[in-house]
Amino acid sequence: METETASDTPDNPDGDDGRKVIALVDDDRNILTSVSIALQSEGFATRVYSDGASALKALRSNPPDLAILDIKMPQMDGLELLRELRKSSDLPVIFLTSKDEESDEALGLSLGADDYIAKPFSQRLLIARARAILRRADFAAPAPDMGQPEEHDRPEQDGVMRRGRLCMDPDRHRVTWDGEPVSLTVTEFLILEALATRPGLIKTRNQLMDAAYSDDVFVDDRTIDSHIKRMRRKFRKVDGEFGAIETLYGAGYSFGEA
Repeated sequence: METETASDTPDNPDGDDGRKVIALVDDDRNILTSVSIALQSEGFATRVYSDGASALKALRSNPPDLAILDIKMPQMDGLELLRELRKSSDLPVIFLTSKDEESDEALGLSLGADDYIAKPFSQRLLIARARAILRRADFAAPAPDMGQPEEHDRPEQDGVMRRGRLCMDPDRHRVTWDGEPVSLTVTEFLILEALATRPGLIKTRNQLMDAAYSDDVFVDDRTIDSHIKRMRRKFRKVDGEFGAIETLYGAGYSFGEA
């Protein structure tokens, strides 16, 4: 089905007027319409798509600030759409799922979704979580490159965190391991930052949730576990022996300098 646009004005088809742009992808037209109207009333611009295949091309060519994806869709479901997006993009993503799709929720998080909400859902809750993720994305957004020196030339007081082979630059949302870049989502970055700030200190899942999510967002333990698993896979693509994120069963996680 063809891409639809609901909130962008004729004079400004991309909604690039300072508003945050949220893409909605769902084959249920009632959800697209009602959620789009609710988001617009809160000051967001929206773009809506009724199937994953149409959405993928648009999300790649003209990325929004956030995408809200339904899992069950024709042609390309939300999981496959996210899998394709993650090959080249860390676009923040919220999944919409049915209550009986717990395995899909876990898979979506392991693929790099930032959050999920079960249908039927409260529009107020969805908007609150969208705002929370956008705030985190703004916090971690890279600063404009004004000719700063390379990471290895920048002093620690410039905000670059070095822990053994790990280097984290919050200003640029940049992570490297042994000098090799590792691409993390906003949520993954904040979880890793919480762990690496105090190497060797055990962080409980609740503490990591507090570091990565706003107070108005509730996530359960498996959400943190899924993000940790995905981070490990990313680091192991750079270093097959990566083991700096340690699991302490029954307690939580810690970062060990390597």
